Amino acid sequence: MKRISEAKMGGKQAETSNPRDRGSSIWCLLVLVIGALVVTAAALTILKYLHFSKNNEAHPINKKYADALELALQFFDVQKSGKLVDNRIPWRGDSGLQDGCEENLDLSKGMYDAGDAIKFGFPMAFTATVLSWSILEYGDQMNAVKQLGYAYNSLRWITNYLINSHPSENVLYFQVGDPGLDHKCWERPETMTERRPVTQVNTSFPGTEVAAETAAALASASLVFKENDPDYSSSLLTHARQLFTFADTYRASYSISIPQVQGFYNSTGYGDELLWAASWLYHATRDDSYLRYVTELNGQRLANMEITTWFSWDDKLAGTQVLLSRIIFFGAKDMPTVENLDLQMYRKTAELVMCGLLPDSPTATSRRTDGGLIWITEWNPLQHAVASAFLAVLYSDYMLTSQTETLYCSGNSYKPDDLRNFAISQVNRNLVAKETLCRMIDMCSA
Repeated sequence: MKRISEAKMGGKQAETSNPRDRGSSIWCLLVLVIGALVVTAAALTILKYLHFSKNNEAHPINKKYADALELALQFFDVQKSGKLVDNRIPWRGDSGLQDGCEENLDLSKGMYDAGDAIKFGFPMAFTATVLSWSILEYGDQMNAVKQLGYAYNSLRWITNYLINSHPSENVLYFQVGDPGLDHKCWERPETMTERRPVTQVNTSFPGTEVAAETAAALASASLVFKENDPDYSSSLLTHARQLFTFADTYRASYSISIPQVQGFYNSTGYGDELLWAASWLYHATRDDSYLRYVTELNGQRLANMEITTWFSWDDKLAGTQVLLSRIIFFGAKDMPTVENLDLQMYRKTAELVMCGLLPDSPTATSRRTDGGLIWITEWNPLQHAVASAFLAVLYSDYMLTSQTETLYCSGNSYKPDDLRNFAISQVNRNLVAKETLCRMIDMCSA
């Protein structure tokens, strides 16, 4: 299997008494939950170790995970806006074709947020980043079950939108549509008639987290398309660099600059997005300035070393810790001492995250259901369980590939398979979401 180290890298919503809004908040992050399910199902498509055995024979494909992957990628097609191409969802049609026209922009593509007809750029960019990560790490498994092409297409559908949302260096359009109007009316996006305003961040009204997350999405996607479409990859990387500079130079939360976003995807801070974006830019460019950014310049100030968090659209620290740990696993041999020590701290914190997930660990989190499912919040609860499973699969695979045999948790030792078994337990409990989605799609098609 091609690993990215070898082949590539060389919301929280306010509760409301309105029944329509309460229904929306339940479904609001479903596309992100399914996005996480994509990566986890892809990671578990090959039954055992997620790499080819020594005799180059792949392990048997587990059909239930392959089916979950297929359905999850089909759900991305359900969410698409714009002029649909090779549409495989018969009850979906063209929509949002005039989005952005008031600003002379083509914002027709992108993806709607769950059952809404709004395009929220902050979580959409996060979806693209995680989808890119899954393709980079587990594209071979996706290809083995004939889903890689769909993953590429869905990713490009989002990144085309994100590129068009960034018409100049210090301007980023991050929302299309009026959530208030949208939440008052159930309608098909194909027949919506209300005005579709667009909202931007700029130097007067900055939005560090949304600009940085978009930079992460485009930087990670540039790696995905680097071999097959180098010109497109270069364009993605140019936008990513500009957006990161914009995010870092004009530091302010978009939730403060534009208070109306607080009722939908309110941000709790932007330090994690800056580290996340710089980490992806380092992997995409090998520019040491991005590595210094996440280590000696900002590591101690923004990374909250040795404090564990939950990976989500709003908090990328755990994802950043795992992403930077892979440098220690695979590429830190000749690294300067200062950067190496800081990266070791990221890895140490990633290990604390892993120890918290393992149910038998002395430091295991108690935030689980009686059946063992990670449970952080009643709103969109599956996102944390599946995102945790994804990080556990990645870390397990990094250990296996680097021949790291043991993870120590307060004196107890664990193997890569222990992390994998945790991930499988979460995914198996989450496959009920697959059945729910099947029923929803069937209902909609009827």
